[in-house]
Amino acid sequence: MIKRIILFLSLIVLCYSEAYSQKKDTVILMNGNVVVAQVLDTLLGAVTIPDYKKAGRNIHYEYEELYMVHYANGFKDYYYSQDTVKGNYFTRDEMMMFIRGEQDGRKGFKGNGCMITAGLLGFVGGATGTFFGPILPYGFMAVSGVPKIRIRHSTISNPNYIDSDAYILGYERSARYKRKIRALIGGTVGIAVGYAAYLVVFKAMFEGGSSIQFK
Repeated sequence: MIKRIILFLSLIVLCYSEAYSQKKDTVILMNGNVVVAQVLDTLLGAVTIPDYKKAGRNIHYEYEELYMVHYANGFKDYYYSQDTVKGNYFTRDEMMMFIRGEQDGRKGFKGNGCMITAGLLGFVGGATGTFFGPILPYGFMAVSGVPKIRIRHSTISNPNYIDSDAYILGYERSARYKRKIRALIGGTVGIAVGYAAYLVVFKAMFEGGSSIQFK
């Protein structure tokens, strides 16, 4: 009898879990981000989902931001289509590869070299104590996306993706963006440390000079 009750309760929990999971839809954005949530509305030029960070509020994604919505029932609603007039030169499959490249670039590419270089340049610029100190690190940040991106095979989710030009372009886009963000962070910290070092040295020199007494 007890075993039957446990089995019955287990079936209820299983059915509830399946019913709950079926409410989850997958929203794939053009920037590579994937959001799993229940789609509330698809009218007025946007897809609406609940904002789980702020209760009672919703998030609206305009159609131009969306690649597709994969509903829990299996239906796929594509918002991206090839249209050269709009600048959409990729086919739908190519755009999917581009998005996968963005995802792998965002997760796998580090960009620490840019952060360290910008930090050193920021320190040098700040240590001068001049108004032009930020030029070095922020100038470096502006050109940090120019050098070629080296794609490490360990950061690729599927080795076959590297044969796709669209995937490479997507990966490079994320990598260059991350380079600039890392350079911005490193340069800002470097400038702050550089100016702080300049003030310490300047203060020490001032105090040392003021202690000299003339007879």
